[in-house]
Amino acid sequence: MFYRPNFIISDTTYMKAKPKIRLLLSVVLLMTGSLTTLRSQSIVGDWYTLAEVQGLYLRLNLHFTEEGGAYKGTFDSPDQGAFGIPFTSVTMTGQKVEFTFAPGGITCSGMVDPGCTFMMGKFSQGGLDLDMVFNRAAPEMPENSAAKIKEIYDKQEVYITMRDGVKLFTSIYSPKNMAAPAPMIIMRSPYNSEPAGESEFNFFVPIYYRFIKEGYILVFQDVRGRFMSEGTFVNVRPFNPDKIGTGTDEASDTYDTADWLVKNVKNSNGRIGVMGTSYPGFYATMAVLANHPAIKAVSPQAPVTNWFLGDDWHHNGAFFLLDGFSFYCYFGDPMEVPTRQGANGFAWGGQDSYEFFLRLGALKNTSRYYKPEVTYWHELLAHPNYDDWWKATDPRPYLKNVKPAVMTVGGWFDAEDLWGTLHTYQAIENQNKKNTSNTLVMGPWSHGQWGPEGGENIGNIYWGAATCDYYHDLEVRFFNYYLKDQGTNSFPEATIFVTGANQWKEFETWPPKDIEGKTLFFQPGGNLSFEPSGISEGFDEYVSDPMNPVPYREDIGRNRNASYMTDDQRFAACRPDVLVYQTDVLTDDVTLTGPLTAELYVTTTGTDADFIVKLIDVYPDNAQAPAGKDVKVPMGGYQMLVRGEVMRGRFRNSYEKPEAIKPGEVTAVKFELPDVAHCFKTGHRIMIQVQNSWFPLVDLNPQKFVDINACEDTDFQKATMRIYHDKTHASCVKVNVLKD
Repeated sequence: MFYRPNFIISDTTYMKAKPKIRLLLSVVLLMTGSLTTLRSQSIVGDWYTLAEVQGLYLRLNLHFTEEGGAYKGTFDSPDQGAFGIPFTSVTMTGQKVEFTFAPGGITCSGMVDPGCTFMMGKFSQGGLDLDMVFNRAAPEMPENSAAKIKEIYDKQEVYITMRDGVKLFTSIYSPKNMAAPAPMIIMRSPYNSEPAGESEFNFFVPIYYRFIKEGYILVFQDVRGRFMSEGTFVNVRPFNPDKIGTGTDEASDTYDTADWLVKNVKNSNGRIGVMGTSYPGFYATMAVLANHPAIKAVSPQAPVTNWFLGDDWHHNGAFFLLDGFSFYCYFGDPMEVPTRQGANGFAWGGQDSYEFFLRLGALKNTSRYYKPEVTYWHELLAHPNYDDWWKATDPRPYLKNVKPAVMTVGGWFDAEDLWGTLHTYQAIENQNKKNTSNTLVMGPWSHGQWGPEGGENIGNIYWGAATCDYYHDLEVRFFNYYLKDQGTNSFPEATIFVTGANQWKEFETWPPKDIEGKTLFFQPGGNLSFEPSGISEGFDEYVSDPMNPVPYREDIGRNRNASYMTDDQRFAACRPDVLVYQTDVLTDDVTLTGPLTAELYVTTTGTDADFIVKLIDVYPDNAQAPAGKDVKVPMGGYQMLVRGEVMRGRFRNSYEKPEAIKPGEVTAVKFELPDVAHCFKTGHRIMIQVQNSWFPLVDLNPQKFVDINACEDTDFQKATMRIYHDKTHASCVKVNVLKD
């Protein structure tokens, strides 16, 4: 969920940042390390640098002293409102300095020049390695830095009263000089809109510099019950279509906010846009339902939509353990408002989440880390099936008679809310008149990666360009047209980046009309073909052991890394409990668009199982990494994950009424994988992998039909699995091939 938390000064606080934001904040900490490391000779005094990450700039200031022959130091990040943060330790030998910042998990080493006029070093945190240089003079700030924006924008913090009397904290950024009245863009969030205080500009203002250049008034708001806003917070608060009088929901809070803004903000042109990414994307969807006449354009971006079927915490009923556990360890704590201080997150005490969760055992054992006051976690575990508690939070049934223009945005490699992006767009498309302005933008991005500049790669896979630039131009044109009457209404129905081909394409519908449905059939000997097997009997057999689950990625790590969505799958292909099927070398390009449907015919000696199906692009043996790019593995034979999804077997027929699997009986397990837009190039192969665990990304299935949320450690058992591929039971993946 894309947001800017408090400056990270502890390991637990660090955990609340999502991967892209953690990257930025990691830079801050890494820079901190550099400063400390370099104070080896006469480093006493102040040092300065300017860090750029994905087009964002952060000033980092270091301050060193010497006491009794030992160096001490602190660092500031003025653009995040953080000052005087102490280093953990500094060791120095000659000109070499070794530095650690324990709360951030940082190790770094560097060198200072003999004259102590500059220092340079390498700083590492997790998979992030950066080279930094610090100087004695403060750097010149670029135009899109918070310091420069302060010269042309004013900030005001206000409270806006809702219809029930609750007051919501709101910050308003307005141009100092206006040639004409300007439109407003609102971003509502459950995170901390203004952690640095009234005098500082928040994290998002530099990110959205493209709207600063256009002279927009930017408005940020803490939703009720969070941080500086009054009231009681409710996770994904259900929309109430029957509210009257002082009845409230997130749509009414958006309405009341918009109404106050148009009446009270000076030099506004009376038009409002709303946007937000991830959890704030949910609140953007609620703005569609607000029906305020001033709200003309809304952009839900990776919007949280359904936390049981496909977003964040569950995919097809299977619990995404690593994300859910780490998130609610800090987000779920009761919050006494008003406050600008977020809660601490989880202190892992180690670097290997695989081992941590394996030792933890059954899901109910997580309760030792969650006090009763973290009500949402306990409520989540109390609802193992898709009941009314889950259904009430899904806004899609109400997305009818939509008035504002809507541009839904997402990333093909969004590990969190890809499902919500695609299904929000489809709900509006299917439940409204044809002339409703409803468009979809899908890029080659991880969660929220499209917000700042960049978007050149995910992990080892590079797209050949900074893909965010193309989108940012489209986003600005969208809001300019509906809020400023600038430009033309020439927005494609679907603007799609086709990975593999690495091209932006425009489509009249999504999925495209010009497609041909085909089927990739599993074959004997690990083959995969568009032709059925034809044999009378055939299957592959293996043992699935919950005590030796298939890891979701090869590297050892504590936090879920966004790059797993394009990671090399060769490590999994080598395991005996992962089935591998692949085509011959392709003689023509094959472009798949739209959803995929897995159709498995299985038997198990257990009574339940998870089934993970992965679509993989196998590179030629002679493939090379792009010149000058940071690629961690040889690209020859690289097995790029294009799409992966899990299905909890008990929900194969109904999410509301789970059913046991009868041991030894051939059972059909059919489920949809989220859409793709990927070109398998000539010389590549198409691969399908099938497995029963994806750990600790997904919680362990005991392979016994019990309440997984409440079962015992003793319920977990090995099971022998068979995947059939014959004339009668033709396991396959159904795809849509784009015609030339």
